[in-house]
Amino acid sequence: MSRTVESAVREFGPKMRKKLGPSCQRAGVPFPPRRLVLLAFKEEKVLELWGAGGRGGFKKLASYPVLAASGGPGPKRREGDRQVPEGFYNLTVLNPNSAYHLSIRVDYPNAEDIAHGTVERGQMGGDIYIHGNAKSIGCLAMGDPAIEEIWPLVGTVGLKNCKILISPIDFRTKPVPKTDDPWLRDLYSRLKTELRKFR
Repeated sequence: MSRTVESAVREFGPKMRKKLGPSCQRAGVPFPPRRLVLLAFKEEKVLELWGAGGRGGFKKLASYPVLAASGGPGPKRREGDRQVPEGFYNLTVLNPNSAYHLSIRVDYPNAEDIAHGTVERGQMGGDIYIHGNAKSIGCLAMGDPAIEEIWPLVGTVGLKNCKILISPIDFRTKPVPKTDDPWLRDLYSRLKTELRKFR
């Protein structure tokens, strides 16, 4: 029997509230948050949740290990390269009936990826998700227990109020890697600047 987004939020909402309600309270963030940012770090294999009210800065609510993410440093360039994208993304779809339990779609390729693409748009790939299970090709596999907290929180906050930053490493603690690609130098510089807001 297939779920709707609403029924899945009802099903997994109590577990999410039990874990993340107290996290919001400790951080001084209303529950549910008005705004949500996910920070994904490829090298560290970590996904952080940061919440905020209508005004003010973001506070860290939770951190989860990424159980599987294929590829290595560097952006996703084409379909089949097994890379996790890098950059600033919106979350566009909540799938309550995913083959990987629950999934949230990342809007790769975004306008920036397309503008700096090295192949035709139709060859850039897509279908990048944050999902359950522990297997991944280009996605962020969080495992079922973690996605049962992350997914209903995103569903409660609303996709339009949620974003994700995907960085090759945590620029808050590590230097920006050298690259000959002017776009990547600029992208990494902007990621580093944005990450300063999340301390």
